[in-house]
Amino acid sequence: MPLITSPHHNNAVRRIERVAPRRSNRTGAVAVEFAVVAPLLFLFFFAGFEFCRVAMIRHTVDNAVYEGARRGIIPGGTNAEVRAEAERVLSTIGLRDFSLVVTPAVIDDDTDDVTVRLTVPLDVNTFVPAQFFVGKEIQRELTMRREGR
Repeated sequence: MPLITSPHHNNAVRRIERVAPRRSNRTGAVAVEFAVVAPLLFLFFFAGFEFCRVAMIRHTVDNAVYEGARRGIIPGGTNAEVRAEAERVLSTIGLRDFSLVVTPAVIDDDTDDVTVRLTVPLDVNTFVPAQFFVGKEIQRELTMRREGR
């Protein structure tokens, strides 16, 4: 004599038996869906990461040009101090292979303006191998009037 005498008992058992085989067929579909979607997710992740890195580089270059120029406009400031300050700011995020030009080459008491021009290539300064910014560079220039003039 069965423990469950409900007339619905046999239907419930059959329903469970039908669901079980479907799950094993579903694992292949999940693998295929993941194979299709995963590359897109990784692409968006790394693209977002790189765009954030480029924004950080841009703001750091802006700050380096400003801080370098500030060093040069202070009475007694030298070209070497301008370069050292700009390089110090750029080193905070590990930027390399940049071009830094300070005009005039010699800052003296007769200098009216100090111009700092900075060019940073993105090819060598991004974390992910250059895919999104090949051949691009960030270039900033700032001219400030010397203090005490």
